Amino acid sequence: MSISIDQLSTLAVASVAAFGLALLSAVAGFGGGVLLLPVFTALFGFRVAVPMLTLTQVSSNVARMWLNRRELHWPLIGWFAAGAVPFAVAGGLLLATVPLGALKRVLGVFLIAVVVWRRWQRRPRKPSDRSFAAVGAASGLGSALLGSVGPLTAPFFLAYGLTRGAYVGTEAAGAVTMHLSKIAAYGAGDLLTGRVLLFGAALTPATLAGAWAGKKIVGRISDRAFVLLVEAGLVAAGALFLCGF
Repeated sequence: MSISIDQLSTLAVASVAAFGLALLSAVAGFGGGVLLLPVFTALFGFRVAVPMLTLTQVSSNVARMWLNRRELHWPLIGWFAAGAVPFAVAGGLLLATVPLGALKRVLGVFLIAVVVWRRWQRRPRKPSDRSFAAVGAASGLGSALLGSVGPLTAPFFLAYGLTRGAYVGTEAAGAVTMHLSKIAAYGAGDLLTGRVLLFGAALTPATLAGAWAGKKIVGRISDRAFVLLVEAGLVAAGALFLCGF
C-alpha cells in the first residue's frame, strides 16, 4: 500500500501526538489514550481511530511494562485479565455496529464524568485482588467501545497501594491483555483494514520513544501538575465530542 504526501503529513502529526501522550502516560500512569483519541478521530475518523489507537496502546503499554518489569504485581494482572479479556472481545465486536453519533456522545459524557468523579470521590478502601476481575471487565468493555478508560481504572490500582513504577507497570501489563483481545475482536469485525495496520505500525516508534522518555523523567515533575493537565484535556475532549466533533 503506497502512502500519499497528504497521508505522510497526517502521519507526522499523529506521530508527534503519539510521542507526547505516550510520554504523559509513562509519567502520570494514565491519560494518554483518552487524549490521543480526539486527535486520531480528527485525522482518521472514529471507527478507524479506535482500532488504530489500540495498536499504538499495545506498543506503549508493552514498553511501560518492560521498563517497570521488576515491580509488576502479577496477582492483580491475572485477576484484571480474567475480567478484561472476554468483555474486551464483546465490546470490540459491538464497535462495528454501534451508531457512531451516539457513541461519540457517550464518549463525551464519559470523559467529563471521569473528571467529576475523580474530584468528588472519597478515598476508597483497599480493594481485594479478586475485585480486579470486575475492574477488568468494566475496563475491557469500555475500552473496546470508547478507546481508553485508563482514568477510570487508575484509582483502583492506586487505592491498592501501588505507586510509581509498580503502578505504571502493573496497570500497563493488565492493559496489554485487554488490548490484544480488542485487536482480535476488531479483526473479526473487519475493522483492522490495511490502512489501520500500516498507520498503527508506523506510529509504534513514536509511542516507544515517548514511553522511554517518560520513564526517564518520572519523579522529576510534579504528579499533581500532570494530573491537572490530563483532567483539563479530558474536559476539553469531552466537550468536543458532545459538540459533534
